[in-house]
Amino acid sequence: MSYIEIKNLTKRFNDNLALDNVSFNIEKGQIFGLLGPNGAGKSTLINIMCGLLKGSNGDILIDSNSVQKNSLKTKEYIGFVPQEIVLHQKLSLLDNLKYWGEMYGLKGKLLKERMEEALELTGLKERKKDKVKTFSGGMKRRLNIACAIMHHPKILIMDEPTVGIDPQSRNHILEFTKKMNKEYGTTIIYTSHYMEEVEQICNDIAIIDMGNVIANGTKKEIKRLVSNENNIEVVIEDFNESVVLILKEIKGIKDCFYDEKNKTLNVVVIEDGYSMEDIMKELMNSKVKIKSISIIEPNLESVFLSLTGKKLRD
Repeated sequence: MSYIEIKNLTKRFNDNLALDNVSFNIEKGQIFGLLGPNGAGKSTLINIMCGLLKGSNGDILIDSNSVQKNSLKTKEYIGFVPQEIVLHQKLSLLDNLKYWGEMYGLKGKLLKERMEEALELTGLKERKKDKVKTFSGGMKRRLNIACAIMHHPKILIMDEPTVGIDPQSRNHILEFTKKMNKEYGTTIIYTSHYMEEVEQICNDIAIIDMGNVIANGTKKEIKRLVSNENNIEVVIEDFNESVVLILKEIKGIKDCFYDEKNKTLNVVVIEDGYSMEDIMKELMNSKVKIKSISIIEPNLESVFLSLTGKKLRD
């Protein structure tokens, strides 16, 4: 049984069908990417998981506990980092942590320990006495995260945690996410408009569009839904036309052509169906001078565009 099971979940807002019989699983200890264009149903799904909304039909099970029937129990598992900043701007960083810690039922020595731990994890210790209104956008987002982990949640939902921040803060949040997952064993559900973040940190992915799950699986499996081809780019000197003809005959090579402008030999291969050793052998035999070789795999951005007809930021 999976740690989180979304089972035939449907949600209607009057005549609007926000989620249409959605089903997929999330295993314990994953960093799970939840992707979709604006209006796809991601926020509705997250709100139901957090117990903020009721589904119209279906259910979500968290460690075998029903969100629909026992949301008080399932809320204990979850820390939620919303897209919006949920901080008291006129209070200090410490006062914000104290406020949210007490909301989670923490007090006394344990509350102080958790506050120090959250400061350490998010790299905000040096600013702990400063008022939030003096913080940059990136620091506010890091404090948003610190507030969400005070109660040591088993599941951390991060909804667009890096929107509109500087590269340094973004990198800090990504490193924090990986650390929470690896060292604390936290299961993380991560949504982002930045596909390179998902490529970097997520294990499995679900893509939602118009209330439906249109793809679900590992990054490799989802890429294969669109194409099982890779492109090998070989920058060469002393090009010989016969190289193209020879390479086209090798097993697993679908196409081969030379780009005169960029001095690049492009070899389209079937993933797991070709031998790099065979390609190198023929290149060496043809006496071309190889300057560099790159293997270009399909990226999630192109897969997303192919499956939804939209870019992620649309």
